[in-house]
Amino acid sequence: MREIQLVIFDWAGTTVDYGCFAPVNAFEKAFNAFDIYPTMEEIREPMGLLKIDHIRTMLNMQRIHDQWTEKYGREPEEEDVNGIYRVFEEKLMESLAEYADLKPGVADTVREIRNMGVRIGSTTGYTDEMMAVVTEKAAENGYSPDTCFTPDSTGGFGRPYPYMIFSNMKAFAIQDVRNVVKVGDTVSDIKEGKNAGVYSLGIIEGSSMLGLTQQEYEALSQEEKDEKFGDARRRYLEAGADGVLDSIRDLPEWIRKKQKEQE
Repeated sequence: MREIQLVIFDWAGTTVDYGCFAPVNAFEKAFNAFDIYPTMEEIREPMGLLKIDHIRTMLNMQRIHDQWTEKYGREPEEEDVNGIYRVFEEKLMESLAEYADLKPGVADTVREIRNMGVRIGSTTGYTDEMMAVVTEKAAENGYSPDTCFTPDSTGGFGRPYPYMIFSNMKAFAIQDVRNVVKVGDTVSDIKEGKNAGVYSLGIIEGSSMLGLTQQEYEALSQEEKDEKFGDARRRYLEAGADGVLDSIRDLPEWIRKKQKEQE
């Protein structure tokens, strides 16, 4: 039987920071500092990438690119990417501790999975310095995965490259990618998992994909939830997800079903 031995969680939007607002707010402030005004949809579209790659991707979006060339009379250059990133990093570091609260159900879900004999790994688009803040706060709130690998751990090769996942696997000496599940809240998470060959699951509630605060989510009618969940599910599946979970609380049952299929 090929049993699930390792679950690798993303951080913001998956286990902490309901709605994934810390990076969204920092990206908005960073671009605004250069008189560029992206929409929330534009900011969230590349979510999950290495943060400097996220900025490059946004600058290549047609509407943002047009704003830049109109404002500065030239194409954006790598120096501009670095300038925006410096502001982004400053703004993010100022607020990270405020966005490290656990999402509902995380502590109980992790406890249940561990009781099943599954190890807990993690990957992120944040740097080591950023994660030092997040992991400390998350630990205070009751969540400490067994491992945490950032793009700094893999020579700058973040998502959608698979190397952070392979680093997690190496830490536990897991040979078979079919013993591993990657869980995240962005298309980049799904692509990271698929490129590694592991099972890849998208989470909807509290995700960057949904992009709502907990209060906004709870205020939705059932019809509105169904519509938004349907759209998120479609986007995850189009990215290649092996499954989509309404909530992180659904993960233990998904694991049990998968293991039964493989008996």
